[in-house]
Amino acid sequence: MILCSEFSPSIIIPSRNMHMVPAFQLSCSDMVNKWEKKLSKDGSCELDIWPDLENLTGDAISRTAFGSSYEEGRRIFQLQKEQAHLAVKVFRSVYIPGWRFVPTKTNKRIRQIRNELHALLKGIIERREKAMMVGETANDDLLSLLMESNFREMQEHDERKNVGMSVDDVIDECKLFYFAGQETTSDLLLWTMVLLSKHSNWQARAREEILQVFGNKKPDGNGLNHLKIVTMIFHEVLRLYPPVSMLIRTVFADSQVGRWYFPVGSHIALPILLIHHDHEIWGEDAKEFNPERFSEGVSKATKGGQFAFFPFGYGPRACIGQNFAMMEAKMALAMILQRFSFELSPSYAHAPFNVITVQPQYGAHLILHGL
Repeated sequence: MILCSEFSPSIIIPSRNMHMVPAFQLSCSDMVNKWEKKLSKDGSCELDIWPDLENLTGDAISRTAFGSSYEEGRRIFQLQKEQAHLAVKVFRSVYIPGWRFVPTKTNKRIRQIRNELHALLKGIIERREKAMMVGETANDDLLSLLMESNFREMQEHDERKNVGMSVDDVIDECKLFYFAGQETTSDLLLWTMVLLSKHSNWQARAREEILQVFGNKKPDGNGLNHLKIVTMIFHEVLRLYPPVSMLIRTVFADSQVGRWYFPVGSHIALPILLIHHDHEIWGEDAKEFNPERFSEGVSKATKGGQFAFFPFGYGPRACIGQNFAMMEAKMALAMILQRFSFELSPSYAHAPFNVITVQPQYGAHLILHGL
């Protein structure tokens, strides 16, 4: 499964993520305030953090991707989440040729979701197009950035055909960055909190760094870029629990790579999970949580160099949302560690499983302690 965009990463400038920091702050504040209200008189509580982290990242992507169309964005999040679970259900069932055309309850619901998603996104996009045509100021959200870039490209090459993206193309890209942006970030935060619950020393180090940079003030974009220990932790979590366990690439021209020949039409599987756990690349502690391996950056963390670490893909088809995801994750973790310490609950059962992304099969029950 590929959760990477098919258009150029240059259309979303990394610095634009800074404009989205207030939206991240608002979404994170809502969640930590909700958690604080659940604390008992002794200042602690047990809860499954997974649903709240999913809602957090769904809320954040709704605000940052669709701006003023926030409520419609939340509906898109709900529909795509249901669609993913139905897709996995179908994938795990016995394959019967033509079965997807049979009007079963599941097949009918899949079509209903597809039609509603298309209608919602088309309506949002068409309203934005009309606003752009009459010269209204564009919103500073992901959809506006995508449409502005597409509009400029079409104006610059108006003499050429098949330049730019159609409405259907934009709809597909919206589905992609919405699903990828929500799922990958919630997965990253989830496994980070689980691992920091197991390794309290790293939890303490991350909190100390956050308090040194921000104190008890709300994190800001510039400060987030100075969180070295937090970045090391996230890199190690992405190594052990990459959101997508495998990427598939299609060969579009006969290619020779070393002694390997790949004819056009071939499919190449890139097993991220296996490569990230390879002892020859990462050393004898490849299966252990050790953020220190990233203390000098990604390129010096392995014997294989930076090409052995690709949780967001690599090259021209690398995920365009990786800076977005890291910024949001840093904001969330910073605000959580400012207010809570946490540990695994005795009821926690460690069971990662693949539902397009790597998720906790039985949730993630932690005990939170207010600070």
